[in-house]
Amino acid sequence: MFYLLPGIFTTLNLFGGFYALLASFEGKFLNSAVAIWFSILFDILDGRIARLSGQTSKFGKEYDSLADMVSFGLAPSFLIYNFSLKDFSKIGWLACFLYTACVALRLARFNVKEISGFYFEGLPSPAGGAIISATVLFLNNMKLESEYKNWILLIMVYILSYLFVSPIRYPSFKGIKLKTIPAFYFLVGFVLLLVITATNPPLILLILATLYILLGPFIIFKKGMKSFLKKILDNKFKKNKN
Repeated sequence: MFYLLPGIFTTLNLFGGFYALLASFEGKFLNSAVAIWFSILFDILDGRIARLSGQTSKFGKEYDSLADMVSFGLAPSFLIYNFSLKDFSKIGWLACFLYTACVALRLARFNVKEISGFYFEGLPSPAGGAIISATVLFLNNMKLESEYKNWILLIMVYILSYLFVSPIRYPSFKGIKLKTIPAFYFLVGFVLLLVITATNPPLILLILATLYILLGPFIIFKKGMKSFLKKILDNKFKKNKN
């Protein structure tokens, strides 16, 4: 029975994405955003369980990618379109198409390209779904009305589209082994995160999703600064030596 769990969680991921699509068409933006977050949870669980049980397979990988395409490609793009970008008419739906196409390209690249297990090349599609759904939850909760809101969301969609297909690397956290973390401290950390999130779920989820998206550019900046400082120190050392 245990070997069926990865496929079951992938199906739940797909179900969440499908429901998110229906909810966004019906104007139930809160339900749609929450459904995408449930899909993210199921996507994390199916991968983790598949690796722990040694049940990874090509079929499971392809099924997971197809589910991700619905949950993190189509669902977020339709959610943000119906929530805001439809006011731009053609420009709005073309931006959403670009988002969806970039998610498809990113998933295809992931399936055919061998990369380090510790990093993803390009922003993972669940992270894109996370930032869009968290933004909708936040704006819905704050009841923010601004003439610039739609423009900011349009720019956000273009930035996310680029990040999906960019060479920027993001940590996968697959290398983290829960067995190496003492159970007591893991439980304390989990409870603390739960309490912090419960204080203001839309805001905390938006902050967490934003921090992860900024992590990729930060890693590049950090490496660039290290390389720059190393060159300066090397040049200084050569001058002193001469």
